[in-house]
Amino acid sequence: MDRPVLGILMLETRFPRPPGDIGNPATWPFPVRYATVSGARVERVVAERPDPALLAPFLEAAEALLDAGVRAITTSCGFLVVFQETLARELPVPVLTSSLLQIPWLLPLLGGRRIGVITIDSTRLSAAHLRAAGAPEDTPVEGVEGGELHRVIMHDLPELDGDAARAELLAAGERLRMRAPDLGAVVLECTNLPPYADDLRRRLDLPVMDMVTALHFLRTGLPGP
Repeated sequence: MDRPVLGILMLETRFPRPPGDIGNPATWPFPVRYATVSGARVERVVAERPDPALLAPFLEAAEALLDAGVRAITTSCGFLVVFQETLARELPVPVLTSSLLQIPWLLPLLGGRRIGVITIDSTRLSAAHLRAAGAPEDTPVEGVEGGELHRVIMHDLPELDGDAARAELLAAGERLRMRAPDLGAVVLECTNLPPYADDLRRRLDLPVMDMVTALHFLRTGLPGP
């Protein structure tokens, strides 16, 4: 068996993960290894201040991935960007906690146009998350709260209407473009949004980045198995 390239630290969830979701192995054209973080439930992570008591179980789960030989580690929720500095310092391989970390290197490519963020919940994504990612604190943010995807993710439900989730993401993208007419690109915070990212790219006719694009980029620079 090939050595796993990427280790993915998963929350404790049961909601569906269609292809394109970070938690679906079919998303990846390279070997991955998963480890579930004990106690990392959605309500403890998707918060203005993720529970700091989760750092220890994240590090413990990461050690299991390192023992399996992974060459980089990621998490399955963009809100964990607030743990980026600590996890990267404590672990001996590259760590990428959030798609939001793409914002600082994307901005110089856009000639002054703005990057917008779509998140699972705009009422919980705070300035602290943006600062931890190195993103401007005035970054325009739209959420999908109040819809199907938010309901399923936040309540960890076992069934999801994918068509409704897609429509909600497209609507959030339209709202984002109305708020920021100078929009040059979009970053999807939530790792459950990439299954619908191609639809948003076509709708907005703009680059749309997410955790999948970030990890493909990281993979190109890693040593082979």
